[in-house]
Amino acid sequence: MCKVRAIVGLGNPGARYEATRHNAGFWFVEEVARREGAAFRPEAKFHGELARVQAGGEDIWLLKPATFMNRSGLAVQALARFYKLPPESILVAHDELDLPVGSVRLKRGGGHGGHNGLKDIIKALGSREFGRLRIGIDHPGDRNQVVDYVLKAPGRAERAAIDRAIDEAVRWLPEIVSGDWAAAMNHLHSFKA
Repeated sequence: MCKVRAIVGLGNPGARYEATRHNAGFWFVEEVARREGAAFRPEAKFHGELARVQAGGEDIWLLKPATFMNRSGLAVQALARFYKLPPESILVAHDELDLPVGSVRLKRGGGHGGHNGLKDIIKALGSREFGRLRIGIDHPGDRNQVVDYVLKAPGRAERAAIDRAIDEAVRWLPEIVSGDWAAAMNHLHSFKA
């Protein structure tokens, strides 16, 4: 298993979107940075904000694209090209409608499942082989309500469950970045906040 060298949190920039479900990926990388005492700084060449942390004995780049969700691939592609990162060394943290609130799953490769951020990253990298940290936000029950749902803030109990799932994933970050996905998946896939 390839070691993770960059973690991209997906979300939309700006105060208007900060607390919305679609920003769960941002919440994850922000929590990693907070625990490591790192600060995000705007990086124009990467179309987003960048921080560097140590995890599992490795230097890891954290990226929050400032391109809005539908153009996330622009930022990921710029980072990958500059640091010569193969897709397999990139982990993308994102909100996942198909998982219940309070759950978190690891996955390597696969499709985009209708997620516009993943769709754009696959197109930009020309590969599906990057890792995904899927943060459960639940489904509104009707596909016509999805856009409104992901762009609204979760209720207090939901947000607390999402935060607990993120905490658990951060706790397993050393295993994730070192490539020991079996151990991390074994634990995270049975975790429920």
